[in-house]
Amino acid sequence: MTAGHHTVSIRESDRRQLYLSLTAGLIMDELDRELLAVKDLEDDNDSFDDNSSKASTKSKLPLVNLDMHAEPPRETGFHQSTRVCLEHIRDALLHHRWQEAAEYMACYPQMLEDTTNGPPQSCKELTWRISTEILHHHPKSKLEDYNNIYERMKHSGVRHYLMICLEHSFHLLLHGHIEEAKRQLSVSESWRHGKESAAQFQRTKLIQAYRSLLDYIIWCDKKCTHSSTEHSDSAENQDIRNYFRTASVNLKEILKNPGIWDPFILCYVEMLEFYEDHEEALKVLNDYAYDNSFPPNPNAHVYLYQYLKRCDTAEKKLMKVLKVLHVLVPSHELMLEYSSSLLQSEKSSDLQKALGVVLEMLDFACWRSNLVVWKRLEAIIQKLQLEKDWKDVVFTKMADRQGWWPALHFTNFHASKDSEENPELMQVKAPLTKTLCPSLTLKYTDWQAINGK
Repeated sequence: MTAGHHTVSIRESDRRQLYLSLTAGLIMDELDRELLAVKDLEDDNDSFDDNSSKASTKSKLPLVNLDMHAEPPRETGFHQSTRVCLEHIRDALLHHRWQEAAEYMACYPQMLEDTTNGPPQSCKELTWRISTEILHHHPKSKLEDYNNIYERMKHSGVRHYLMICLEHSFHLLLHGHIEEAKRQLSVSESWRHGKESAAQFQRTKLIQAYRSLLDYIIWCDKKCTHSSTEHSDSAENQDIRNYFRTASVNLKEILKNPGIWDPFILCYVEMLEFYEDHEEALKVLNDYAYDNSFPPNPNAHVYLYQYLKRCDTAEKKLMKVLKVLHVLVPSHELMLEYSSSLLQSEKSSDLQKALGVVLEMLDFACWRSNLVVWKRLEAIIQKLQLEKDWKDVVFTKMADRQGWWPALHFTNFHASKDSEENPELMQVKAPLTKTLCPSLTLKYTDWQAINGK
């Protein structure tokens, strides 16, 4: 999949592994909850007689709407069998015995036929999730097996219908059946049951978004195929245009709903860029980044910055975007570009901002051993030293850091590690210790002096 001029390549094995990991944790949690619920039912049954005998010794306050002759629900032989079966399935899953899990699973779906009180929703979801998990790992599973499970579970109840359809389309997509995946989403998009709830509305919007994403994928495939041919075909061009129009109309509508729509934004902007509709692309990205009805999203500002940079936008506008990103994520890698722009500015205030930006990056352990960041700090300090009040500026920025920065950057351990793994980093850091922490005697410089580094 591509986004603008940035290409993201996901291997088939990685996509499959990511897909499998989405449900694994949820399955085990649901198994534990289901077994715990049954265990609680048994405990309630065992203690019922004791509770009844103690009732006469309790307060004689009147009880409202209490049927003294009502009996508690008891576990039948059928329910006990399914519970034991579920325990065996869980054990087989935990030890990756997929054939054994499949054999037990062939018996468990009879819980869906329970006519006493009707199968609980948790049983339906467990059957769906466990069945697909087993098929993901079973060496002899086939696409037909998946289709059978998905179709059966879709008609077992309405609560999970939309999510099962979405997962079914994902599975078809992973196996290259793009058109069939789109058909599944189109059918589920028009599905309605009773009065539409807020959750159902959100899931429907998600279905619409993914259907538009499939239109984008088909558009990409046709565009690549068309570009590889020597002769231009007007009918083919129109076909590509139709997929763009369908995808863009739906995506534009979807993006009116507040939420995190990162992959969909990237696809929409790429199509707009391809047809050189830069005005619409900029509007979409600005709305996504600055619309207060949307949740705060650092990626929105990253996408806007990357787009503006591709369009050779003025440095001032780029810095404005990075300034907001700095507030949201001060450790973001784009802060290197932000500090570089501030460093090149002729304003004294910008130079002080650059110092603050780099120091905040180094507040995070992920940048602790990064030579580029330390060199940037060195360059800022060197330029700052040309001003009369540079010591006051540094002191102000470092005032709240004196108590913990030395432990984060300037210990014997850091000196030894930097000396062995990155001597150039040590050469940059050592002189900065006296500038940043002039009142402290640091073990980092002591180690350097003792070892003659």
